[in-house]
Amino acid sequence: MKRRREADNAASDSNRSMEIVWQTPANPPEKHDYIFRDGRRHVRPYYFEFICHVKNRWAGKTIVDLFAEEFKGRPYEYYVSAVKCGRIQVDGEMVPVSYIVKSSQKISHFLHRHEPPVMAMDVSILQKEPDVLTICKPPSVPVHPCGQYRKNTIVGILQAEHGLAPLFPIHRLDRLVSGLLILARNASKADVFRQQIEGGKVKKLYVARVIGVFPEGEQVVDANINYNAKAGKSTAEVGDSGGDMPSKGKTACTKFTRISTNGTHSIVSCEPVTGRTHQIRVHLQYAGHPIANDILYLSEHDTDRSTEGMGADRAAGYSHQSLTSSSPEIFFDKTENSIEDFSIDPMCTNCPNLTPKGYEGHEEGLWLHCVRYSGPGWIYECPYPDWASLNQKKGISGILKIL
Repeated sequence: MKRRREADNAASDSNRSMEIVWQTPANPPEKHDYIFRDGRRHVRPYYFEFICHVKNRWAGKTIVDLFAEEFKGRPYEYYVSAVKCGRIQVDGEMVPVSYIVKSSQKISHFLHRHEPPVMAMDVSILQKEPDVLTICKPPSVPVHPCGQYRKNTIVGILQAEHGLAPLFPIHRLDRLVSGLLILARNASKADVFRQQIEGGKVKKLYVARVIGVFPEGEQVVDANINYNAKAGKSTAEVGDSGGDMPSKGKTACTKFTRISTNGTHSIVSCEPVTGRTHQIRVHLQYAGHPIANDILYLSEHDTDRSTEGMGADRAAGYSHQSLTSSSPEIFFDKTENSIEDFSIDPMCTNCPNLTPKGYEGHEEGLWLHCVRYSGPGWIYECPYPDWASLNQKKGISGILKIL
């Protein structure tokens, strides 16, 4: 469904009127939505209706003050203009800037949406079955729509470039993690997978490249994980059942086995027994061997040994090079469209840049890769990434014997 509205007052200054096509989640991504440049996949900016409902603590504020205080990414003047021209509406109607909002009212914000870029790697299909699809997920691409990402997602790309929909991811990989991703092609198959996972019948295997010489033999980390959503970071700790200060967080267990080492880094197989947020990452840190390019969990004295470039969990506001500056990334010439090949919106606070503010820098994938999932009567695997070799091919092939 597409909602059509006339351009706002700011656009009327141009010689011709501009018709805007407002997109909703019902509009599927299409192949021409993407622009490739300097090794990154961008999304052509598009018009989108964001919908929220007035929370109790918002009630009593003016519509402009509400946006200015709760959504600080745009200047106050923008919100004044957006309300005046109808890009911000309450219950589907235009309101004055002095309008006082009431609890539970529907607020629509129509804006020119710029999605963050992701690494321009193909989403490789590993196995295509009638009810199951497995792919090799590239790093930096989220699995499904979240935050500022909608079309630049695994689900969106597979729909746009391969016509695969609907898809039901049966497990989650963090945005910066690569490797095997299993997607059911119907809801009933997704339920079967979920029941097996919840019943503890599914085994998972990852591979990581960590700092230092990891110990030989199986190492088991059994430490509770406490996730701080505000900080976007987990901490690990061992509970003391007899103490006055019980451990916070949820129980978590991961088994690690060293595959190979070169004296500086080690390649380690990781078997999470539980599934907590950032479990492998924080358990490796807890063991004294954090992932070698994981800035979020590297201790300060190890930071200088990580790879160059942007940390894996770069804050959204950080930027150290412009989109037009030289980039060390490989150029993927998948299309011939140019970076200017999109419509400029006169009210947009991101235009004329293609990339939204804070996402202009280089970003690398995390050295953590999902290798295998197995369950009752089934097993799916994904090839190893290049960084997992340490120039020792025997170490990688030996993982199957170890496990």
